[in-house]
Formats: sequence, structure tokens, C-alpha cells
Amino acid sequence: MKVLVTGAAGFIGSHVASRLLDRGWEVVGLDNLNTYYDLRLKEARLARLQRSNCFSFQKISIEDADAISLLFKEAKPKRVVHLAAQAGVRYSIEHPEAYVSSNLVGFATILEGCRHANVGHLVFASTSSVYGASQQIPFSEHGVTDHPVSFYAATKKANEAMAHSYAHLYRLPCTGLRFFTVYGPWGRPDMALFKFTEAILAGKPIQVFNHGKMVRDFTYVDDIVEGICRVLDQPAEPGPDWNGKSPDPATSLAPYRIYNIGNSQPVDLMRYVRVLEECLGRKAIIDFQPMQPGDVPETYADTTELQKAVGYKPDTSIEDGVKRFVDWYLDYYKEIHR
Repeated sequence: MKVLVTGAAGFIGSHVASRLLDRGWEVVGLDNLNTYYDLRLKEARLARLQRSNCFSFQKISIEDADAISLLFKEAKPKRVVHLAAQAGVRYSIEHPEAYVSSNLVGFATILEGCRHANVGHLVFASTSSVYGASQQIPFSEHGVTDHPVSFYAATKKANEAMAHSYAHLYRLPCTGLRFFTVYGPWGRPDMALFKFTEAILAGKPIQVFNHGKMVRDFTYVDDIVEGICRVLDQPAEPGPDWNGKSPDPATSLAPYRIYNIGNSQPVDLMRYVRVLEECLGRKAIIDFQPMQPGDVPETYADTTELQKAVGYKPDTSIEDGVKRFVDWYLDYYKEIHR
């Protein structure tokens, strides 16, 4: 099987590419290697993948329609895992143009590439952020997601609608996966666990928003990857019971599905910090801050549909997951923290 993984030098993308290589699949990796965060980390992830003869890499921006079209024609992937995107809720407040370019224009080029290459299944990343102002906890794919509270979330909501239109018009099987607060080794430096670890080791304060009254469905990266790979193996199919008079947002008459991937065990943010302190053997200096624009106080995934579809539910505890991250971090940055 040949698969295209976009965002292959990214946090989740590099893990997915590695898992598919372990299967013996041929992986074409795509990434533009931008400088949103430390390029050296992206290059290190990529170097691990390039040890395999079954991996090839293309440095391309997904909004470059001509380059993407040529890549699909030459590579002829059978399946696509689309993880390239401009990430970050807070960054979207100051730089919405980056999200229009990558998440909207870029996603459209990927859809067109899949359409013309007759790709058998497109699996793409969405986010728990699409639930926005909803307080129907736990979040279910069957619920309405019409009130995003960040522009990042709005672009991901748009991706789901765009994918559905291609599934309907061109019968392109599309599955969207709503990730819930992913963390783990090789993670992104702009995410809380990475920033907290860096600050604690440096003896600097960590910013804890909403005065610590936050709950998150933290999901370990290996659990996310397992879910992605299982879903990738089962191309989306039309829902035989779908009814336009009472439309279900999670399914369709088109070959289209949406799934949550989360640990389904929401954790108080302050408990998360305490676990990190135990793993590091150091106490955090906490700077409590008010809620940030675009943020939400709680996330909680209902993963019933994922379990029905692929027989899998993420279950790595934060104690195990945070320890694995800390072990990786201390090894990767051993020269700095020696």
C-alpha cells in the first residue's frame, strides 16, 4: 500500500508515518518545513523517517496547487492521511491569514488531488475545538457544531464541510477525526506540556489560564495514531439509515464519517501539572491567568462511534503518557539540561 502523509515532519504526522512504515507500507511524506516552531525539531523527526527505504519526502506547501497536482500524478497514492495544517487556537487570533492559506486553500488542493488520483480513502485531521461554545458534555459527533469560538476551529469546521461535498459529488471516501488535546514524545513546543516542562526546568513560571479551572481530555499520541491507522483501513461508506429529515452530522448518504478520538477521561489541569511535577522532580511556579479568548473550559470525548467502527478506545493514563514525554524531552534536550 502506498500512502501520502501530509505534515509528515509534524508531531502527529511523523508518528503516523513511522507506524505505517512499520507495517511495511510505502509512505510519501509531505511538509513545507515552516518556522511556526523550531525547525530543528521537525528536521529531527524527519531524519528518523528517512532511515527507511520505504519513505520518500517532498518539501511542498499544500496551498501550492500545481506542485500538489504533480505530486499526486507522480506518486499515485492509494490512501491519504492529511495532517498538514496551521495549528494553534491563540495564533489564529493574531494571524487568521495563515489559516485561510493552509487550512482552507491548502485543504482544497488536497481534495482536488485525491479526486483526480482516485484515492481510495482520505483521512483528515479535525479537532475537538469545533465543539466551540457547546456545553453538551461529553462531546458527541451527533451534536451540532455551529458555534466555533476561534478562527482555527472555524477552519476545521469548514474542512469537514468541504470533505463532505467531495464525498457527495465525487464519491471520495472521507473520514474526519476530531483530536482531543494530543500530547507525547516529539510534541509541539507551542503546546502546554512542552511549555510547562521547559519553564519548570528553567525555574520560570508557567501560565495557567482560567485560574486553573480547566479540564481537558488529554490523549496520548500513540493512541491517536492507533485510531488513525484503524480508521484508514476502513474507507468511509454511506450510512444506510441516514435521513435528510433528521440529518445526523456524524454520517451521510455520501461515503463520509466523523469520529472523535479522545481518552474519554477528562483531567483537571492542575492534576496534569502535579503529575508533570512528579515526573520532573521539581515544583512549578504557577502564574494564574484569566481565560484566553478562543479557549473553552472543558473538553470530553464521547468515543462510542469510534469503538463501534474500529473496536478501539484510547486508554493511556496521564501518569504513563506524561512520563514518556518527560523521558523523551530529557533525552532530546540532554545537553541543555545537563
